Amino acid sequence: MNIQFYQTILPMLFSGIKLTFMIAIIGILIGIVIASLCGFVLQSNFKIIKIFVEAYIWVIRATPIMVQALYVYYVIPKLIGLDFKANTVGIIVIALNSGAFMSEIIKGALLSIDPGQKEAAVSLGLSNFQTMIHVVIPPAFKIALPGLFNQFIISVKDTALLSVITVNEATHQAQNYAALSFQAIPTYTVLAVFYLVIISVLIILQKWVEKKMG
Repeated sequence: MNIQFYQTILPMLFSGIKLTFMIAIIGILIGIVIASLCGFVLQSNFKIIKIFVEAYIWVIRATPIMVQALYVYYVIPKLIGLDFKANTVGIIVIALNSGAFMSEIIKGALLSIDPGQKEAAVSLGLSNFQTMIHVVIPPAFKIALPGLFNQFIISVKDTALLSVITVNEATHQAQNYAALSFQAIPTYTVLAVFYLVIISVLIILQKWVEKKMG
């Protein structure tokens, strides 16, 4: 590994990691919306809707994310007659995958809120919507935050699997360089260290946020 190697590989990895974070952040935000809806349904009495939600969670949790990416990228377009760009598919897959896993986190957080607090809010004249917004969601979010942040870290790592559908994130950039330069060992070593540093920073940030929120 010489200076020229680093001058070539590092800009490629930084370019790829920008796409990695873009897909992970957009995907996790959409996933939170999906998870919130699913979490609410799971702890409600909407039996028919609950069956569909449970089926969605079961399918996502029982299949590898790589298979999901291949299915959405190659199969779904043929079924509906529309082509999706690889980056769009990446966001969809991360959103659906993270949404399924986070739904249980949000469900648990909602169920952990003392029913007495809800009853007290209703007795003070708050509507169900106001009770949910002002009494239930703030403490539930605080409870769910560690799990949500952990899922974001997992999603960042999961984007590496999207290289199978040619999403040009950090892993795909490294694969391209290794194939052209025949320097597999140094390329993948740098990639591993690259991810190690980034994920370590996210873990430190997670612990700092948790500490700040008590």
